Amino acid sequence: MRWGGVETAALAQLTLPRNATLLEALRALDENAESIVCVCDEAGVVVGTLTDGDVRRALLRGASLASATVSEAMQREFIAVPPTAGRAEVLDLMRARNIGQVPVVDATGKLCGLHTVGRLLSHAVCPNAAVILAGGRGTRLAPLTHTIPKPMVTVAGRPILERLILHLMSCGVRQFYLSVNYLAHVIEDYFGDGHRLGCHITYLREERPLGTGGPLSLLSPVPADPVIVLNGDLVTQCDVTQMLDFHLRGNYVATVGLRSYAVEIPFGAAQVDGDRLVTMHEKPIERKLVNTGMYIFSPEAIRRVPSDREYPITSLLDQCLDERLPVGAYMVNDEWLDVGRPEELNRARGT
Repeated sequence: MRWGGVETAALAQLTLPRNATLLEALRALDENAESIVCVCDEAGVVVGTLTDGDVRRALLRGASLASATVSEAMQREFIAVPPTAGRAEVLDLMRARNIGQVPVVDATGKLCGLHTVGRLLSHAVCPNAAVILAGGRGTRLAPLTHTIPKPMVTVAGRPILERLILHLMSCGVRQFYLSVNYLAHVIEDYFGDGHRLGCHITYLREERPLGTGGPLSLLSPVPADPVIVLNGDLVTQCDVTQMLDFHLRGNYVATVGLRSYAVEIPFGAAQVDGDRLVTMHEKPIERKLVNTGMYIFSPEAIRRVPSDREYPITSLLDQCLDERLPVGAYMVNDEWLDVGRPEELNRARGT
């Protein structure tokens, strides 16, 4: 499992056959410490779930601990997710159904993991703050963005910005700065000070658009620890704690997240030598490393951002390179989508 899971060796402790007794179920619940077991048929397919509450209700109905089987007490219509389910999606499901455990089953119906709310939010709190750039107009997503800012466009029923904050919280981040400008009140009214989500949110209010780097000049005082900076239109499962570790191990002033991106040229591409054709490749695919809109900046880099003017964040990277300061290149291999274009938004929404 990528997150919230249990080791494969421990899965056996989470399963019982349908003919197991309620007494055996109580012992299994006591031993696995997950407060749930999955009941499987002879083929290993999960056919139900059982908690201590289910056992208690069966006993109140007169069932015998020694002779009644788990099939008499289990929940046949249980909640489960596939291995591809994302963290935010699972947290949404847990909140909506008021449950603390969600089994993960594969395409054959067999148990392959277990999500628990404790594991999904179990990262130790890290001292690093996150700046999320949420002030843009999102003109490419018009008319969706005529009445709401781009980061508030929903994916799977939740604003992109909220999904991003929840993901960062699951990585241990609790201190957030949101740079806002266009329709800022929509974001501020929705998130407030972050108390509802269990974090603290401070707003970097741009009196006029400051670009992708300018909002960093509004950090006052500049945090003592490296700052995570992300575009507000990202859907990602990148573990920023690993990116932070990479930044600190390399003693970098700045780190930029990069990702391999393939582009197909829709024509035959030719190579020539003077007037002579050398080769012809039909619709070749070119791969480039592209900026993911995810960065780590140490305080000394942030202090280089000029105040009160529009300033691209790439100019900060260029300045660091010009000064021969160490800049790290971190490869982002986890799920990542920039939802700034309609086609990418449709992809994130599965449409």
